[in-house]
Amino acid sequence: MIQTELFKHQWLKTFRAPGYYKNLTVNILLGFFALYMSTILIVLGFNFPKIIQETTPQYSAAEAFNGMLIYVVLGALMIRYFMQTLNSLNLQPYQVLPVKRNTLVNYVLLKPLLNPVNYVTLLFAVPFSITGISKTYGIAGALGFLILAVFLIWFNTLFASYLKRKFGSSTWGSIGVLAFIGIIVLLEYLKVFSLFDVSRRIFDFILSSPLITLSVFILPVAAYLLNKLFFANNYYAENFNEKVTKKRTYDKSFSFMERFGKQGELMLLNIKLILRNKRTKSTLYVSLLFLLYGLMFYSDLYQDKPGFLFFSAMIITVALMLMFGQWIISWNGPHFDALMTKGIDARDYVKANYNLMMLFNIVSFIVTTPYFLYGKEIITLQIVAFLYNMGVNTFLLLFFATFNTKRLELNQGSAMNYQGTTYKNFLIVIPIMIGPMVVMGIASLFSATQVILWIFAALGILGILFSRQLISLCVAQFLRRKYAMCEGFRKKE
Repeated sequence: MIQTELFKHQWLKTFRAPGYYKNLTVNILLGFFALYMSTILIVLGFNFPKIIQETTPQYSAAEAFNGMLIYVVLGALMIRYFMQTLNSLNLQPYQVLPVKRNTLVNYVLLKPLLNPVNYVTLLFAVPFSITGISKTYGIAGALGFLILAVFLIWFNTLFASYLKRKFGSSTWGSIGVLAFIGIIVLLEYLKVFSLFDVSRRIFDFILSSPLITLSVFILPVAAYLLNKLFFANNYYAENFNEKVTKKRTYDKSFSFMERFGKQGELMLLNIKLILRNKRTKSTLYVSLLFLLYGLMFYSDLYQDKPGFLFFSAMIITVALMLMFGQWIISWNGPHFDALMTKGIDARDYVKANYNLMMLFNIVSFIVTTPYFLYGKEIITLQIVAFLYNMGVNTFLLLFFATFNTKRLELNQGSAMNYQGTTYKNFLIVIPIMIGPMVVMGIASLFSATQVILWIFAALGILGILFSRQLISLCVAQFLRRKYAMCEGFRKKE
């Protein structure tokens, strides 16, 4: 069959790619991480009924999960919308073959459903169906729950692809998705409208009968048909060209930066690069999701764990800067040789990147100030983390970014995309994130958390005061590594 041949071609393309075997270390690290996360999901699935019994004793495990299920579906849909890479196909080799257009479209739509990553949630669903669902609905209900989970995964995968194809290139579309989910959460929090109760009743009704459970299959079918309709209206080249001509530019929005000379112009170029390329935009959306970590870590569960609280404060305030900072030079890889021939002073280039990361840090801090409502302790942690990021982590990122010599392909999405990633990108996380958390955890054992906070704050302030000297060190490092970076960025994986 043609479909089988298409999947075979894609499989061979993956394992024959030169970069697949070059990044063996990264693949091994990702394998250990996947094993770690899989273990956590399995253990959580078996123990989730006990957690429900302790936190919400008025509900059974099945009732509580049914109430949360719509939120889980919406949350997964939002994550997929921002992180899921749209499937594509190189049409040129097939244009001279007798392959129907409908066959190619079906391949593009159905290929994501075969990705094993989509079914990671089943590692939680299978043990939970045994320990939680079967006690309420029996063995038939447990099997129905697993079928329902698969149907919802298919629906999320297909519907997220449709939303991304329809609105993904539009900033307003992305804002609309966030606003819709934010309004639902706000209404629940203010007790104006309880989606929890609605979800509990809906899924209780669905799991009450195997026939009703099977009827949920209409959701992925509807999402599939929406995608087919989109391709029917936009498959032809002339329609895509119309969209390109209507695309707005960002030149006027940030033109004020040109007043700051060469550094302002370089910052403007980097901002345009972020807003215009698929991979940088995906990275921006992912880093914005990290700003929500406080909702999880600032709960009562971690109040007696200063190490985790400070780790959360670091993630929230450093997320945007870290996601871009570790590749701050690599983003320019495709045109790095051109930049180096433009007579740009090395100090201006490094200072422009420094100013951009400082801007990211300030924006993250301002956006996350609502977490101050959690109390004085959280205010202190976030201010200390902000100062430490400004005075220490910024320079660490600038210094170690010169060791990344892998070219990044900016026209690819960032979700599950490790092209251009090496073990060095994982090592930089140790001094920036893991180190401070470990130090804070050890200090808490000796009741010295306040002393360590003062030390971190002092290091940050000293880094800001001596920024000129630290930038000079980064400039010297950039000049030492300049030609190695030029050579590395010329190579395509």
